[in-house]
Amino acid sequence: MDNQPSIQPSARHSLPEPGVPAIRNVNWTGFWTLYVKEVRRFFKVQLQTIWAPAVTTLLFLVIFTVALGGNGRHVSLNGQPLHFADFVAPGLIVMGMLQNSFANASFSLLVGKIQGTIVDYLMPPLSTLELLAALAGGAVTRAFCVGGAVWVAMMLWPGVNVMPAHPLVVLWFGFLGALFLAFMGVLTSIWAEKFDHAAAVTNFVVAPLTLLSGTFYSVERLAPAFQTVSHLNPFFYIISGFRYGFLGLADSPVLWGGLVILMLDIAMGLFCYWLLRKGWKVKN
Repeated sequence: MDNQPSIQPSARHSLPEPGVPAIRNVNWTGFWTLYVKEVRRFFKVQLQTIWAPAVTTLLFLVIFTVALGGNGRHVSLNGQPLHFADFVAPGLIVMGMLQNSFANASFSLLVGKIQGTIVDYLMPPLSTLELLAALAGGAVTRAFCVGGAVWVAMMLWPGVNVMPAHPLVVLWFGFLGALFLAFMGVLTSIWAEKFDHAAAVTNFVVAPLTLLSGTFYSVERLAPAFQTVSHLNPFFYIISGFRYGFLGLADSPVLWGGLVILMLDIAMGLFCYWLLRKGWKVKN
């Protein structure tokens, strides 16, 4: 017994006690690693996750400007006539951004639960906020990749003017909109137990709210009852503000719309944080 090495007090206290975090501040390395993982995941299949949605969005523009004679049509916005192609182009860009932000965020945790690899998200030394920020950041990055691809293609399309009048407004509403759909995707990924559940949210919630938010028409032309319904749709404020960044005209007060989406982002983020911290349908 006397020949056994004794444990020095310094070695005994070199590791933190159980339950005491070893990383007391933000784990930037872990956050960045998970964010890069999320970005690389959709970049590995970029033909499906970036270019295919961009082509699909451009097909809408082709249909409205060529097949339906959109080049000769005009839309009145705040009493000012606009070429229909110029009016619909910003809405198509942000529509592609919103749908792909949701698609990316709704996939991560769900595929982990289905394949049994959810532990890869839960075991690393990441706080709940760092986990949520990395998942949302990857979704927003994919949204801007799709939006950027569509915007560049529309710049080359004849008869369409997509030069931003207020670039900061475009970035503001693009970011807030993509973040809102990212949180909605994380919430869906937490709740869903199979891909059918996520597809149901996409088909019966995200797609209708996007298409009925003034993407292809001016809300001013609707009956008062339908205008009220449109103003209850959060997607309406995203698309209206994003369109203002390009045209300088909007269906609603831009400042009010920006505050509405900001408050919704904060509420959705806090709700997702609470569910992840509680572990509802993730740890249980």
